Amino acid sequence: MRIVDLTRPIVDHFRWPVERQLLKDHDKGDLFQVTRLTLSTHGFTHMDAPRHYFPDQATTSDVPLAATIGWAAVIDLRDVGANEPIDRARLAARAAHLQAGDIALLKTAWDNKRPLEDERFWREAPFLTRDAAEWLYDQNIKALAVDFPQDYVIRELLDGVVRPIEEHVTHDVLLRRGVILIEYLTNTEALDCKRVFFCCLPLKIPDCDGAPARVVVFIDSLPASGDASAMRAA
Repeated sequence: MRIVDLTRPIVDHFRWPVERQLLKDHDKGDLFQVTRLTLSTHGFTHMDAPRHYFPDQATTSDVPLAATIGWAAVIDLRDVGANEPIDRARLAARAAHLQAGDIALLKTAWDNKRPLEDERFWREAPFLTRDAAEWLYDQNIKALAVDFPQDYVIRELLDGVVRPIEEHVTHDVLLRRGVILIEYLTNTEALDCKRVFFCCLPLKIPDCDGAPARVVVFIDSLPASGDASAMRAA
């Protein structure tokens, strides 16, 4: 069995400031060390609950672990270029192994082409089209996991521009309908098979709009086909 960590480290970032403070410090004579962190629930590798965009929808308290743990289909999109749309036809051609009840894991390895710390990671990213999001929904997936800023308009947030919800296509099409979004994975290049057992464990923050998460996948630990139906969200 191999365990592959797909989680970004939590360090200070120009989009996601992190305040890290030592409350207790060995160097100051304290018996123990204690660190306080202040950060956004939507920074780094994290889970979106529907409440993130939709005021009357589910919070983190309502999202069961079954929604973020289970079989994932790794959809290889590493050939996608800068500023290139990923449309329905492209996804469908790469995702014959995607099953109902799966987590769809889009593998672009975009962070190998543009580092997260560089504005080009956001401004030049590939993006999903609305028809691609609709296609994913039609496959009856329970979650979408991505390693790139998947909506075109995310780049405009750097300039303080907030577009209407309809332009945030994965949030509007998928999150609105209860398909959980797991964002900003890393190390997807290490995934060398089409199906993996996926485990996203968001921090247990009650009644919130999202949560930082540790995301790992298990390879060769279970039969390669996977019983996706057993892993559907409750």
